[in-house]
Amino acid sequence: MVQKDSYITEGSPYGIYKLRVEGLNLYYGTKQALKDISIKIAPNTVTAFIGPSGCGKSTFLRCFNRMNDLIENVTITGSVMVDDIDIYKNMIDVYQYRKKIGMVFQKPNPFPKSIFENVAFGLRINGESSKSVLQGIVESALRQAALWEEVKDNLNKSALTLSGGQQQRLCIARAIAVKPSVLLMDEPASSLDPISTAKIEELIYQLKDQFTIVIVTHNMQQAARVSDKTAFFYLGELIEFDKTDKIFTNPSKEATQNYITGRFG
Repeated sequence: MVQKDSYITEGSPYGIYKLRVEGLNLYYGTKQALKDISIKIAPNTVTAFIGPSGCGKSTFLRCFNRMNDLIENVTITGSVMVDDIDIYKNMIDVYQYRKKIGMVFQKPNPFPKSIFENVAFGLRINGESSKSVLQGIVESALRQAALWEEVKDNLNKSALTLSGGQQQRLCIARAIAVKPSVLLMDEPASSLDPISTAKIEELIYQLKDQFTIVIVTHNMQQAARVSDKTAFFYLGELIEFDKTDKIFTNPSKEATQNYITGRFG
């Protein structure tokens, strides 16, 4: 019988784990970027990927929404299970699948449209045309992203007029408006000031009640603050994956200890 961690949501329709990866290898041509990665991620948790630049953490993150498919000469072996469906081996509609996986990138990337239309964009693509429905979902997403009070009187203004931190929260609102089951974040606060970073971190903590969140970060203090579990990557390998407090106070691997104490990286 598999033991559940204390924070794993009871009654998950997909059993204990939302995401399961077994024996994943990824190659760019003949160069191997990811080596035999296996990991299990529980629903409604925040998982942080840490490690030095070029260690494979962002590449691995993109495996969950099949963005690596867009790169030439990429070969992937092993299994990536999302809601108990192998997203590489099953005949899935990748376009439809990606709608279930929200993505927030390192730099805010709002569209050159109004604040309202940025959030409504994915809904319109999915066929929603009711003005009242769009208004309700846009307001809800902006509230969830802790941005509504700041923009509610300026929804028709260009999103490009917002500050960097506001733009990033708008991108989060855009991602969650279509109600994905997983939210991927690749260095979401690395280009932001400390105050905006704190707002993003607080938002991540709040959103895990509704989403399974995976975040890549170079900021180890950030990983310690926001995540339930932390995975340390090095040279394309998953060195250690455990509860965040254990990773930062009593890691099992010497390489993890050396990295978090600043001896390399």
